[in-house]
Amino acid sequence: MNIKGIFLLIIISAGGNVIAQNIPPRIHSYLDLTLAIGDQEGTAAVSYVRNWRIGKARKLELGLGLRWTSYTGSKREFYTAPASLARSSTIPFVGVFSGHEYQNVDTLTVQAPFTNSLNLSINGGYRLGKKWRTGANIDLIGFTLGNTSSAILVSNKNSFSEPNASPSSFNLLLTGDLDYGALNSEFFVEYSINPRWRIKAVYQFFFTEYNTKAIHQTAPDGTTVYRFRNKANLFGAGVSYDL
Repeated sequence: MNIKGIFLLIIISAGGNVIAQNIPPRIHSYLDLTLAIGDQEGTAAVSYVRNWRIGKARKLELGLGLRWTSYTGSKREFYTAPASLARSSTIPFVGVFSGHEYQNVDTLTVQAPFTNSLNLSINGGYRLGKKWRTGANIDLIGFTLGNTSSAILVSNKNSFSEPNASPSSFNLLLTGDLDYGALNSEFFVEYSINPRWRIKAVYQFFFTEYNTKAIHQTAPDGTTVYRFRNKANLFGAGVSYDL
């Protein structure tokens, strides 16, 4: 091989090494902390995520995680939860865009809600460049623990006192008002400050539920309702650490 051939081989080899170095590993595992706040309510969430990067450039990633979310608030309003009463359609996914049945909905004001939920989550991300990444995640299934609280139910313009409203214990994603329990979801944009650490801005949508014991709502069709839901729109920030 002449000198020109050797020189060309070195250039090709060096270029291949640079390309390989720019492609991230197939598995992306990380820890994540997010703090989010809204109107007299907020959350703190800690997650472990394991994603699989997809494609030749491995910019897209999908995977699963475990997330612990603590929620707290003051005098938050919870509304009639069953989708059969709250929405005009109970078909999964379709119900998200269906009309609200306001005539069936009563309000439970929980004085001091506080819940802790552990859920399996599904996670997605897309690498926009060397430093930037965006993505979304949502809880799938899990359980919730929390404190009881006094509450006031307003039904048919009458008020009723509940001394021991308690969180729903079972969480399940069924889409929209078909959901059960406490479920967290995020849309985020991240910036890498070094090879392992990232900071992020977050929009968070958080469902949580409380159940009454001593009192209940009687819907217009005669249905007895003990389950009420709060939907929180929150904004926050967080950090992630690659393992």
